[in-house]
Amino acid sequence: MGKNGEVLAGTFQTPLPIDLIAVGVGSLQGAMFAAGFKRIDLLGVAIIGIASGIGGGFLRDILLGVTPAAFSENLYLVVATGAAFIGMLLSRLLQKVDPVITVLDALSIGMFGAIGTTKALSMGMPVVPALFIGTVSAVGGGVLRDVMLNIPIALMHVGSLYAVASLVGVSALVALLALGVPVVVASVVCVVVTAVLRLLAVRFGWSLPEQRALSRIRLRRQRQVEQVIEEALHTGAITLPIDLSTLADLGEDEDPDPEPGSAGGASSAGGAGSTNSTGAAPRSTPGATPDVRPDPLWDMRPGPNEDPRPLRDRTGDSPEH
Repeated sequence: MGKNGEVLAGTFQTPLPIDLIAVGVGSLQGAMFAAGFKRIDLLGVAIIGIASGIGGGFLRDILLGVTPAAFSENLYLVVATGAAFIGMLLSRLLQKVDPVITVLDALSIGMFGAIGTTKALSMGMPVVPALFIGTVSAVGGGVLRDVMLNIPIALMHVGSLYAVASLVGVSALVALLALGVPVVVASVVCVVVTAVLRLLAVRFGWSLPEQRALSRIRLRRQRQVEQVIEEALHTGAITLPIDLSTLADLGEDEDPDPEPGSAGGASSAGGAGSTNSTGAAPRSTPGATPDVRPDPLWDMRPGPNEDPRPLRDRTGDSPEH
């Protein structure tokens, strides 16, 4: 494919009526899509429909530095405008024949991809840029539609294969051209491959996987936290390794005014049976609020009413001395 100009004596040329049908289908779908938005007048819907129909070819020719094909023939803009008004006024009726429009759209993106790729190759472009231009030619109308409606570009979100179908089709086209297959035959194969892959994606809901690198990390952390909480509710203590820095406030701030009748309330009232021999607070029982024990030295802390000084320093305060 190094001598693209010699390999392709000309671009893949579709008959003008078929080309106009492809433009009309794109405008029809764009207008039907825009008609569902509020606060868009008739002119706005028509403009969006026209952009959807001729946008791919317009971007292709701009990238190639040639006069857009839509401006070299009167019928392109006339057909795009008429199809846009039909899609706007008869949107509910056309929704009943949506499968037919879907088939025509799949064929149109295949044709636009084949035209864009062969046109780029005939102008001497390398293979990779030609593939890019062919894909842009196939999906450019939808991109312009979403940009003009100020909505997220559907091409960049999870959905049925659209640009991928076009890319696979134009790649098959380039591969066949490298094997010496005539341009017309290779282009027809490109259209068929693109259309079939697109229709299968719509039928079975095929799509590229969503990027989940960050979401998986968050989900993993959330599951770890839920597992720790669930175990704490069953055992009364957290035994899994946890970050002590997140529990600093929890360990230092105990309930200063426990409810009457609780273990802490009995201890503050001087109940002898509410503490163990060391005077520390009793351990939690299963079913009670979890007692977080991240450190074995946790139980060696003095209780709320216990003198924090060592025993040897408290002998002078004893009433017996």
